[in-house]
Amino acid sequence: MVEPVPTTPAPVGVAVAQFRPGADRAENLATMRSLAVLAKARGASLVVFPEYSAFFEPTMGASFVAAAEPLDGAFITALGALAAELGIHAVAGMLEQTNDPQRFSNTLVAVSPAGERVAIYRKLHLYDAFGEKESDWVLAGAIAAPQTFDLQGVTVGMQTCYDIRFPEVTRRLVDAGADLVLVPAEWVRGPLKEQHWRTLVTARALENTIYVAAADHTPPVGVGNSMVVDPMGVELVTIGEATDVAVAWISADRISQVRRVNPALALRRFGVVPR
Repeated sequence: MVEPVPTTPAPVGVAVAQFRPGADRAENLATMRSLAVLAKARGASLVVFPEYSAFFEPTMGASFVAAAEPLDGAFITALGALAAELGIHAVAGMLEQTNDPQRFSNTLVAVSPAGERVAIYRKLHLYDAFGEKESDWVLAGAIAAPQTFDLQGVTVGMQTCYDIRFPEVTRRLVDAGADLVLVPAEWVRGPLKEQHWRTLVTARALENTIYVAAADHTPPVGVGNSMVVDPMGVELVTIGEATDVAVAWISADRISQVRRVNPALALRRFGVVPR
């Protein structure tokens, strides 16, 4: 009797889509459509758009609150329709309405190839740093069990921008089973900020032996440099300052290989406890 040969799951194409959202929501969606079509043509099964993809202005204020929508509003409806049309997963940052008339939620939404919401994430750590104060206008997300979704056998989690400075956020996602963590961002330019971005994204992948896919705004407000980093800390793809998409191929087999060499997760002696 011939023993069956074990099959290795095929790699999955993951795209980071980099652009500069503005105040024109229809224009933002048009740009996202063109980038998603390009990503699909390049082989992507998942397209990751930046934080604040639905609406953005350089200075946060009342216009952001006015632009907020419910989860079943026009923006996520359009994102779901785009995902269903192309047969992909898509993740993007939106401004979600809350019960506070002065504040909105900085929310990520993942939609499936059926156009359905499969996970949401509300930013936990607000950007009250480097002279900014996001908490004047944004409600921090409640600490809850991480939401993940399946991508052809790869478990995917999400976090937002400034969260990347807090390693325990990524670690909680990994403890929930995440093999790939998505980081939509609006990483504001400033002294050493590009260096911070590249270092932190790489560190979160390397210390957790996972893939990280981080999508930022283009300059002049964002730093660009959207990238996908593998479990050994290798930048598989990186976009510079341009509006573009980049596709990397990820696999659960690569994670297993790296963890046999670097069993850091198995050797750790501390957990993550909410504060």
